[in-house]
Parts: sequence; C-alpha cells; structure tokens
Amino acid sequence: MRLYELHPPKGSNTRRKRVGRGPGSGHGKTSCRGMNGQKARYSIPPGFEGGQTPLHKRLPQKRGFTNRFRKEYAIVNLSRLAEKFEAGADVTPEILLERRIVRDLKDGIKILGVGDLTHPLTVRAHRFSKSAAEKLRAAGGTAEVI
Repeated sequence: MRLYELHPPKGSNTRRKRVGRGPGSGHGKTSCRGMNGQKARYSIPPGFEGGQTPLHKRLPQKRGFTNRFRKEYAIVNLSRLAEKFEAGADVTPEILLERRIVRDLKDGIKILGVGDLTHPLTVRAHRFSKSAAEKLRAAGGTAEVI
C-alpha cells in the first residue's frame, strides 16, 4: 500500500449543497424551498414549535453556580462518639466504617461539636469544627487532622 493509494471511504466526503446560485446549479430560484408557505420564507425563528410553548421556555431555569471541586464530608457528631467509644479509645475513619457509624467516607470525615463528651478520646479525622476540637481538648482527648 502506498500513500497515494489512501482515500476516504466512499460516501464520507460529500460536497456542500450551494443553493441560490442560478438555474445551472439545479438549486437556483427557490433554493430547494418550494414555492410558497411558511417554510419558504425567513419567518421561522430557531426553536419555533408551531405556536406551542418552546422547550427552552417550558424548562425551569437553573440559577446559581455549582462548584465542581466541592468536597462533601461524612458528618459525625461528638455525642455519637461519646456513646459508641470507651475512654481513651482511638477513633479513625476505618473504625467508624467498621462499626457502621458512617456508611460512606465520601471525601473524608468531619467531626461536629453537637453533644457533650465526658471521657477522653483520640480522634483522627479530615476536619473538625471549632466547637468539636474545643470539647475534645476540654475532655482530655486530642483532635488530629489527617
């Protein structure tokens, strides 16, 4: 096979239909639009659906902005940790998954300060709210960011 023998498949390269270029072209005078009627004129705007409310007006408008890079965290409250773990226990995302406190890690674990903590815990998570970190330290535990 030589380079000059290569050619596109039959039917893939079709010439553009040039309309309105005189009677010799075969597409002159009415430019393939027929004689009369709405479709022969320039009166149909794009998106016109014969008087029916067009699709772009029927759909609800979506406003605002969606951040594609937003991280969604699995949320765990301190009260849940207090009832599920004994004093001095290590709390990691793997243990939370194992004990079914969290069903899906998503982009990480975030500990919130809802509830009270009476005994010290060592908690390793991706994020902590300020109140959660303060309550953990006040109970004698530690909050380690992964």
